[in-house]
Order: sequence, then C-alpha cells, then structure tokens
Amino acid sequence: MRWPFPRREAPPASALAGLERDERVLAWATTGGETMVATTLGLWWTGGERIPWHLITHVVWSGSTLSVTSATEVEPSVLAAEPARSVRLTEPRTLPETVQQRFYGSRSHTARHRLPGGSGVIVVARRVPGQDGLTWYAVYDEPGQRHDPVVRAEVERLLDSARSP
Repeated sequence: MRWPFPRREAPPASALAGLERDERVLAWATTGGETMVATTLGLWWTGGERIPWHLITHVVWSGSTLSVTSATEVEPSVLAAEPARSVRLTEPRTLPETVQQRFYGSRSHTARHRLPGGSGVIVVARRVPGQDGLTWYAVYDEPGQRHDPVVRAEVERLLDSARSP
C-alpha cells in the first residue's frame, strides 16, 4: 500500500546551514536564486539573516511579493522600525501563510497612544520563542523623542499600565 500523505520536499541544504540545533523548519520558498526559510525562531531572509518573529512589525503578501517590516531593539523595551523590505517569491509554497501566522501569533497586545508634542507611540507585547510570558516594547513614531525626559516618563507609564491588567 502506498503512503497517502506526500512527503514534503526539503529545502536545499545550503538554506539549512545557519540553523540552530533545535531550530525546526516550518516552510520555505525560493526567490529565483536564493531560498527563504521560516523556522520556529524566525524568518531567514535572503542573504542568511534571521529576523526573529517578535521583531517583525508588519507583513504583506501580494500574491507574488512578500514585504516584511522589522524592528531593532535600540535599548531595553524600545524598538526602532527598519525600512520595509520586499522580495519576489518565484516558488512561494506555504511560506507567506506561515510568515503571517507566526507574525500574528507572536502579538498579544498592540495599542497606539498620543504623546506630549503631538506624535505617538505604539505599545506592544510579544511572545518570544523560548521565553515564558510576554516581552513589552515601545515603538516611537519619531525615534528621537525617546531622549525627551517628559515623553520618556509618559512612555514608561504607558508600558507599566499595559503590563498590569
């Protein structure tokens, strides 16, 4: 009797070279000349850079192009958004859906607040693979405002308030 479930095709060995020992592949796709891999720890972008799920702030799938915006932790509890990056997937497989599921699954809380001076901040709570509980961050609309003591105090108050239900 033939096994009723088709065996999944494995990504090229070169795409697996940088993975950690316990990092599991969830999906993969090709971009024409390179391979992108979604794992339990993050999205391996072209060029061999892993973007952790909790640092992805926006995902768009257009049917052929995957666009991802990520952030960098510039100081404890503060993220700075990076420019969006896009790649055309020649063989998307299930990568776009997997990326969207992991992105939305990592988010627990997102709230936008106005700050003194008229700009804003987003307070987010994320699930980080391998860590218990939530990790809380602030993402400033205007990153330079994090140095203003009045604004900083308000953001700390917002974070504290969000952390305690």
